[in-house]
Amino acid sequence: MMVGYERPVEVRMVNFYHSLSEKDRRRYAAIEAEKLGHGGVTYVATLFGCDPETIRRGHEDLQQLPQDTAEGRVRKKGRPQES
Repeated sequence: MMVGYERPVEVRMVNFYHSLSEKDRRRYAAIEAEKLGHGGVTYVATLFGCDPETIRRGHEDLQQLPQDTAEGRVRKKGRPQES
């Protein structure tokens, strides 16, 4: 059975996760999932409220480093749609 982090650490991780760009979020999630081993993707996806596929994509992103084809590009947040 996989053991997760203590609650105070989880809170700091989630706060940090939400401070990152979309690309950095998925990379960070992938690293955390990797550190935990078996069951890590499910745990981290639940903790961060993201899709497990996002973590898999982050893992693929990490495989491309140190080269990053999207370096310097950060998608801007969209405006809320008017009703």
